[in-house]
Amino acid sequence: MIHHLSAEELHTAPIFLQNARMLERRLDLRGCNNFRDLGGYPTRDGRRVGWRLLFRADGLSHLTPEDVAYLRDEIELGDIIDLRSTRELEIDGRGLLEQESIRFHHLPLFDGNAPVPDKAPAELSLGEMYLGMTEFAKLAIARIVETLASSERAAVYHCAAGKDRTGVISAILLGILGVEDEVIVADYAATRETLDAIVERLNESGGYRDMWKELPPETLHANPETMVALLDGLRERHGSMDAYALSAGVNESSLVALRERVLE
Repeated sequence: MIHHLSAEELHTAPIFLQNARMLERRLDLRGCNNFRDLGGYPTRDGRRVGWRLLFRADGLSHLTPEDVAYLRDEIELGDIIDLRSTRELEIDGRGLLEQESIRFHHLPLFDGNAPVPDKAPAELSLGEMYLGMTEFAKLAIARIVETLASSERAAVYHCAAGKDRTGVISAILLGILGVEDEVIVADYAATRETLDAIVERLNESGGYRDMWKELPPETLHANPETMVALLDGLRERHGSMDAYALSAGVNESSLVALRERVLE
C-alpha cells in the first residue's frame, strides 16, 4: 500500500535529501548532470537498496573519456536502458559508451505514437501526463522492470533530462522495492539541484528547444506535488505498485528477482 503524504510531509520531503547521503549518491561526471545511485534508500521491511546496483540518469551522449572509464572500471556498468524516442536517439546518439562492452536496451516509453489526450498537452498537469504514461507505456515498462531484474551487473536507465520518463520509472521501481512515498518524492525532487544545467544543455539542441513549447510549464520544474499526484493516481487505479506492475505484464517472478538482486 502506498502511504499518502500529509501536507507537512509534502513540504518537508526535500529535506530528506540532506539525510540520504546525496553527495555520495550523485556521480561526479563532467558530461552528465543527473547520474544518481538509488542505493541506501530504506524499505518498509527494514532492508535497503544496495549501492552501485541501480542508477538513474539524464542523457549519456556527452560523457567524456574519463567519465566512461569511471563507469566501466569503477561502477562496472553492465546494462543501459535508453528511454528516449528513436528520434531523440538519432539526434544525440549514444555517445562514447557505445564503444564499450555494455548491453544497450532501447525501450522508449513513447516513440512518436503517443495517444491523443482529452486535453491539449499544455492543459495537462505534469502529474496527469505521468499517470497517462504509466498506462500507455505498460509494455515498455514491463520490459524495463524485467530487464533490470535479470541484469547481472550495475544498470542505469535514462532519458534526456533524467526527470520525467526517468522519474516515472524510478517511482515504479522504488515502489516495487518497498520504498516509502516520502523517499520517492524526495528522490524525484532532487533533480531540481541540477535542472538548470540540464535545461541549458538540452536547449543547445533545436529539437529539444521546440519540444518545450508543446509541454506544460511544469515540465521545467521537479516539484514534489507532481510525484505525489502520480503516486496517488496509481494507488487509486491499482491499489499498490506491485498490482500496477502485474497489470503492465511484469511476471511475479521478476518482481521477486528484482528485490532479491537489489535489496540487502
